[in-house]
Amino acid sequence: MDGEKKIKISRTVVILSIVSLLTDISSEMLYPVMPVYLKSIGFSALIIGLLEGFAEATAGFSKGYFGLFSDRTGKRVPFVRLGYFFSSISKPMLALFQFPLWVFLARGLDRLGKGVRTSARDAILSAESAPETKARIFGFHRAMDTAGAMLGPVAALVFLYFLPDNFRLLFLIAFIPGIIGVMITFILKDKNIIPNPSVKSAGFFSFLKYWKIADSRFKRLVPALLFFTLINSSDIFLLLMVKQAGYSNTEVISAYIFYNFVYAVFSYPAGMLADKLGYKKVFSIGTLVFAAVYAGMAMNPSLPVIFVLFFFYGIYASSTESISKAWITNISKKEDTATAIGFYTGLGSVFTMLASFTAGLLWSSISPSAAFIYSSAGAVVTVLYVSLFVKYNHNEK
Repeated sequence: MDGEKKIKISRTVVILSIVSLLTDISSEMLYPVMPVYLKSIGFSALIIGLLEGFAEATAGFSKGYFGLFSDRTGKRVPFVRLGYFFSSISKPMLALFQFPLWVFLARGLDRLGKGVRTSARDAILSAESAPETKARIFGFHRAMDTAGAMLGPVAALVFLYFLPDNFRLLFLIAFIPGIIGVMITFILKDKNIIPNPSVKSAGFFSFLKYWKIADSRFKRLVPALLFFTLINSSDIFLLLMVKQAGYSNTEVISAYIFYNFVYAVFSYPAGMLADKLGYKKVFSIGTLVFAAVYAGMAMNPSLPVIFVLFFFYGIYASSTESISKAWITNISKKEDTATAIGFYTGLGSVFTMLASFTAGLLWSSISPSAAFIYSSAGAVVTVLYVSLFVKYNHNEK
């Protein structure tokens, strides 16, 4: 009965999705131009990999810590609000100075904001859905979030058309939609959430203790998801590859906009499909698509082929990211939801740091293609593991 009431998309889910849309407009106005900007101020591919790795590590550890903290206190909204605020103020910081330490600080604050809010926000989304409809609720939120990731680069493209290479002003403008999103979070109110009495400590790495009490299904699934993040470097390397092939800034950004358009359009349908067919099937198909895309990028494709590959990259993203979170929330206890998500996304971000460093190292020491072949092969290994060792269905409780 409770599940039947939650099939419809609730007001809270819509509000969170609008905030995510605005925040992603803000963030993604900068993301596709970041490799170009960083190159212009002297960052090498290896240093860019270190920067992205540092950013993801910051997000990762804070996702785990603040997820556990949210469960321990029984609060969600304060973490959501503070997290979006941190990400918003990081944008104008990039306009102030260009020296590396400051860039690392600004990027780190942006990712800290993501870490503070992610687990609490996803726990709210989980509470606003039923097990049999969870993938579509996460998919709806992802669709709105990714719509912002599409609109942001469009705004950046228009801006740079009229004011080429004026990155500092762009960073200042990006602050506007972000801070509007923060203001909208004041509409949200925490519902009655019982604090988790089993959480005794709030040490920074206490979230790692969740592994001891996690469900056996969680212990089978999460290693596969974490291995995949270990071979899946930042999307910034895809954009660098397009730039490396000799295409203009406009073409780089256009490819990224197209990818996000596909991602946004297919996220909700992919969630519905996963609710019907099972998370395992849809996730596995999406991961194989990833393998094919990365193998294709390793072959230095032409611009039309790049757009085809980015289309399928959007299919991959819509078939995996939201579904992974929905899957995890369905095999964790309600009072542990934020901790379970924080454990996975936290370690996932740390592994992404290692993946970005590895990609930068392979790119610099061997060739750009080597970095993509490595990731493609790793994705195939992930699907084999899921097929052999992850036995349970998508909506088991």
